[in-house]
Amino acid sequence: MRISPISHNECSELLKRVSVGRLGCSLDNQPYVVPVRFSYEPDCIYIFSTVGQKIKWMRQNPRVCLQADEIGNSSNWLSVIVTGTYLELSEPQYHTAQREHARELLAQHPEWWRIPLSEARDRSLISSIETVFFRIDIKSMSGLRAMPEGVEGAH
Repeated sequence: MRISPISHNECSELLKRVSVGRLGCSLDNQPYVVPVRFSYEPDCIYIFSTVGQKIKWMRQNPRVCLQADEIGNSSNWLSVIVTGTYLELSEPQYHTAQREHARELLAQHPEWWRIPLSEARDRSLISSIETVFFRIDIKSMSGLRAMPEGVEGAH
């Protein structure tokens, strides 16, 4: 197997194709990683969530990362890591139009709301769960491709 870096354009294309990744945050030197649905635009990633540990931690330490991938098999995959800053799209700093833009982008993916709301054990309480739209302002993005030996980079 050969592993090689991919271009910024290839990273962007992967983030446009996939909608599930793993969000990493940390607080007091303790990392925390959770699956999230996301929508990518150049320079930022939009995510919908319920308020829980990750939101509480990111409010205190806005430095985050997101990892997304496509896996064909153990020797054929693409992986992208994005680092950036958490920015909550809440009033009064952000107008309804910015939150609506995030919702419209996320709604392009089926069941974009399912991961955050699946945590609700009592379905009657869903309407009382505090939700938030946020974005990651991208600081850096890099990726890797694994290919079996003897296979060239055609894709």
